[in-house]
Amino acid sequence: MSNTREHILNVSFKLFLKKNFKEVTMKEIVEETGISKGAFYHHFESKEQLFLEVLNHSIASVTAVYKDLSKDSLRQFYHDYFYSFRKMETLFPIDAAEDSIFELNIFSLFFDGIKMFPGFQDKLQEVLQFELNSWKEIVQIAREKGEISSCMSDEHVAKMFIYSSDGIGMHSFISKGNGEEARTALIDLWNGFYEELKC
Repeated sequence: MSNTREHILNVSFKLFLKKNFKEVTMKEIVEETGISKGAFYHHFESKEQLFLEVLNHSIASVTAVYKDLSKDSLRQFYHDYFYSFRKMETLFPIDAAEDSIFELNIFSLFFDGIKMFPGFQDKLQEVLQFELNSWKEIVQIAREKGEISSCMSDEHVAKMFIYSSDGIGMHSFISKGNGEEARTALIDLWNGFYEELKC
């Protein structure tokens, strides 16, 4: 991928997260990327094509994160996961006042994609299944190594990690909390759950 194309994708992703597909204008994309309209159309046929590629790029980033996580222990896996997403967030810095809106728009971004593009929901389902399988695999490894001894199934343990992350993000938005508080709450919750799994 060319540097210009990647730059357009990254800047546009931030714009779509701060607003939504309809609210982001071509004028904003051109101004924020610092390229001409002609240069934009050299890389993308339309704003719709750009948005679809932003969506595909973002879900590919999620699966890429999982491939780099440690398989040495469940504890190391979930800490690696947590900090890998913290690193990704630093690519799209925002003001503290915008933090909860930013959190919600991550969900909105995908909802817009489902409404606009037939087949995008199937791609999301594949990513969710990949995510679940990745967590189940490390839970199984942890159980086989004697790291955890829970009577919960591997799938239930995996879902507790995944769903608690989704739930805390949504709760943070609804309660008008900030993202940093939500992230601290998540790692505290995961650490507590992990200790229970060891009993």
